Amino acid sequence: MNNNGAFSLLIFALPLLLLGWLFFSQNKRMKQARDFSSALGVGDHVITSSGIFGTVKHLDDTSAWLEVAEGTTIRVDRRAIAMKQADTSDSGAVGGPNTDDPGTTPGIQQNGQ
Repeated sequence: MNNNGAFSLLIFALPLLLLGWLFFSQNKRMKQARDFSSALGVGDHVITSSGIFGTVKHLDDTSAWLEVAEGTTIRVDRRAIAMKQADTSDSGAVGGPNTDDPGTTPGIQQNGQ
């Protein structure tokens, strides 16, 4: 009879432990997201969750203004910024990441260009 009681306790405790672990991990992710958002600064090169690359030009409590091309600024929700870009030290190099010619793939030369 003692085995049956221990088994019932185990069946009851496992879902509670799982829920506690899920709650803890969700709170940890939310804290990391808040810390990242508060660490953003003007001039940071970032990538949004939808894959838009840009430079932060202005920040307020809920929005960020990103310059995505020279003279083109978009407003996004701060929570949409997924990560900072890795340091691109060769941005001015020929065929580097700033090759913005329409119809070309950055870093690949096209027919004598």
